Amino acid sequence: MGRLSGKVAIITGAAQGMGASHAKAFVAEGAKVILTDINVEAIQELASSLGDSAIAVKQDVSKQADWDEVIAKGEAAFGLVNVLVNNAGVLGKIATTLDFSEEDFNWVCAINQTGVFLGMKAVIPSMIKSGGGAIVNISSIAGLVAIYGAPNAAYVASKFAVRGMTKQIAVEYGKQNIRCNSIHPGYIRTPMMAAATDEEGGEALSMIPLGRLAECSEVSNLAIFLASDESSFITGMEHVIDGGMTAL
Repeated sequence: MGRLSGKVAIITGAAQGMGASHAKAFVAEGAKVILTDINVEAIQELASSLGDSAIAVKQDVSKQADWDEVIAKGEAAFGLVNVLVNNAGVLGKIATTLDFSEEDFNWVCAINQTGVFLGMKAVIPSMIKSGGGAIVNISSIAGLVAIYGAPNAAYVASKFAVRGMTKQIAVEYGKQNIRCNSIHPGYIRTPMMAAATDEEGGEALSMIPLGRLAECSEVSNLAIFLASDESSFITGMEHVIDGGMTAL
């Protein structure tokens, strides 16, 4: 019996990086997983490698209709959904506030903020029918503190919003046995991080007490804990995984 046996999970942004890591780890722990991403070829390849425990659904998380399709296909394949990992996210261009357009701001927030809201709204009815569930929202340390050199104000705003929505859902739906927690990664070795800095984290390493980037698997271990019954009395909380960066 795996730690997630009996769980049916949606993992967004599963084409690469942390999302792909979460998908592999969840299946290894016994979950049935619905993988979503706009990169449908990548998630189809990943789902095929995971066998009968995974399906792939193309999705733009900022679109309500796409969420309706993900829920319908997930329930048809595996039954009621009782875990959601809102992992999909974008950085947006690296720019100061004065150089960041309204259009750019709205695009980042549509993915990082509205996408999380729509995902929770879409999955809660399935969770209520199944007797409860766990929502894991991937935020950032940029959802806890201001970060000098952060990509842009929209990224920070959206990640703070994820933190707030997490607490609200935890309070609103706790009586229905739905838990909601946020994960706040620091610098993780992902393609997104490499694009923003370099493969080793660039100057960020000097700000991390442990002196290294985290591996995706380390974040996946935390996501598994929060999705599992091991964390049955934990909800509405921020869970930081940053090598001590925000302790400074």
